[in-house]
Amino acid sequence: MTVAASKAKPARERIIDAASTLFYQEGIRTVSVDAVVEKAGVTKKTLYYHFKSKDDLVAEYLSVRDQPNLKLFETWFESAEGDAADKVEAIFLGLAKSARHPKWKGCGFLRTAAELANLPGHPAMKIGSGHKKKFEDWLAKQFGEKRIADPAAIARQVVLLMDGAFSTMLIHRDAAYAEEAGRAAKSIVRACLGTEPRR
Repeated sequence: MTVAASKAKPARERIIDAASTLFYQEGIRTVSVDAVVEKAGVTKKTLYYHFKSKDDLVAEYLSVRDQPNLKLFETWFESAEGDAADKVEAIFLGLAKSARHPKWKGCGFLRTAAELANLPGHPAMKIGSGHKKKFEDWLAKQFGEKRIADPAAIARQVVLLMDGAFSTMLIHRDAAYAEEAGRAAKSIVRACLGTEPRR
C-alpha cells in the first residue's frame, strides 16, 4: 500500500492497522502509544479521540482479528475433502502452513492472554475468551451434525490440541507440532464418527 493510499484511510482505521501490526509483531506491553501514533501517522490527541486508553486499543486489536480468524478456520474445514476427521486435520495443516511464514508470531489471542495473565478482567481477555469459545462452539456444531457422540467434549479436546500446538510451535519454531496435533485430532474424531450424539 502506498503512503497516499494509507493516508486516505480514516484515522481510526489507520490507528487499528498500526496497532495490530505492532502488537502482533512486538507484543502489547512492548509497544507504546507513541509508537502506534507514529506508525499510524496521527497525533496522540487523535488516537485518544478514538480510544479512551491503550487498553481499549488492545481490546480492539483482538476484536478485529476475531471474525477473520474464525472464517479462516471454517474455510480450511469446509474446503477439505473427506469426512469430519479429515476436515479437522485440515485446520491443523492450515495452521502449520501459516506457521512456516517468516512473519508468523503465534496466536495473537494466546500471546495477549499471557501478557495480561494478572488482569483477568481486562477487556481484551474477555474478547480472547469469547473468540476461543466461539471456535469451540462452532466445532461442536459441526460434530453434532456428523452424529458424533458428545460433540461438545470432542470439540474441547480438539481445541486443547490446537492451543497446545500454537504454544509448542511458538517455543520450538517447528510447524511439525501442528501437523502432529492434527493427526491426533483426526484420530479422536475418526474414532467417534457414526456414533449418536447424547440427548
